[in-house]
Amino acid sequence: MTAPAETAPNRQRPKLLRALSSRNYRLFFGGQSVSLIGTWITRIATSWLVYRLTGSDLLLGVVGFCGQIPTLVLAPFTGVFVDRHNRHHILIATQVFSMLQSLALAILALSGTITVAWILVLQVAQGIINSFDTPARQSLVVDMVEDRTHLANAIALNSSMVNGSRIIGPSIGGVLIALFGEGWCFMVDAISYLAVIGSLLAMHMASEPRVKTGSRAVDDLRDGFVYVTQFAPIRSALILLALVATMGMPYSVLMPVIAAQVLHGGAHTLGFLMTASGVGALAGALYLAYRQSIVGLGKVMVLSTFVFGIGLAAFGFSKTLWLSLVLLTVVGGGMMIEMASTNTIIQTIVEERLRGRVMAFYAMAFLGTAPIGSLLAGVLADRIGAPATIVIGGLACIVAGVWFSRKLPALSELVRPIYVARGIIPDSTDAPRSL
Repeated sequence: MTAPAETAPNRQRPKLLRALSSRNYRLFFGGQSVSLIGTWITRIATSWLVYRLTGSDLLLGVVGFCGQIPTLVLAPFTGVFVDRHNRHHILIATQVFSMLQSLALAILALSGTITVAWILVLQVAQGIINSFDTPARQSLVVDMVEDRTHLANAIALNSSMVNGSRIIGPSIGGVLIALFGEGWCFMVDAISYLAVIGSLLAMHMASEPRVKTGSRAVDDLRDGFVYVTQFAPIRSALILLALVATMGMPYSVLMPVIAAQVLHGGAHTLGFLMTASGVGALAGALYLAYRQSIVGLGKVMVLSTFVFGIGLAAFGFSKTLWLSLVLLTVVGGGMMIEMASTNTIIQTIVEERLRGRVMAFYAMAFLGTAPIGSLLAGVLADRIGAPATIVIGGLACIVAGVWFSRKLPALSELVRPIYVARGIIPDSTDAPRSL
């Protein structure tokens, strides 16, 4: 229960920022905001470096595949690990290892010894780190927020933080690449990790693991799999997210091709494109942060999936920079709202003892399936061109949205008892539909 002395300041905090009333979440938000700018600088620098070294659409897809396939393979196992160990300590370790990975990229690039092979190896290493980092990070948000009614706001603010950095990071990255080369982008990223590591060390968190169990790890793994596959609301939400991530999200790995071949630009053009997507995603995240209730997020998921798919298909036909920037703003907003809404619903309805495992499956759906999409996009782009590949991805997302919309009424009835039990909606026949 919040102490009386803290009640007045919390009431005065703007609704948009209400989750920041929790000290630990405030620290995390500040440190991560700095670090994520560095992360996006590295992402744009890596894509541009690979394309500069090879000129290959296919290799852009291969790099994306190597960076994300470990999450698809390892996530179920890392979810069990996260549920059995201290999430705070896991997150500190993943940030330290991520810093070392960026430092290795910087040293290789600045020394002139960087090759595509080294990039692929280090992408796999970062993918392994992320397979632990993502479920630990998603699960730890619940521990950081003192008032559970602020959970949805915290998740939305996380999305705002990620996409605010998407606006700033690529812009800085484009300038750094043009002035100093990719190596200094990687070095800036390595230094930026000090901010989030410092914020994590400053937190006051319980030192013991959240879940203590005498069961075998294989039994915990089976329990998580059975829960995710048999509970229809979580299963359906993850399938929709996986379809969108597989068919739609790989557009980002083809951005260097669009910037160079379709729009006839350079690194700065790539930065503009990524920034436009980030602006839309930030707007979508702020919309979710302003929402006062999670009721109705299922409909929001459907609408945002349609917006994402239509915007993506239209972007594939665009031949001018200004139109591409407008469409990417729409694309970024649609994807972010769909992803964050899914996260919020799952975090709300999941059983606490299974949170780490379920969020690992969420990581599989969002990040783990993306490498398949990246590889597929690279192969298709090599054969039919990047624009046509992006159009196909957008149309596939529209079909996925139609599928989920038809299941929504039945899913809403399954979620209603959970929302009632947790005080989200009243137990009455005239209560609003939960999803």
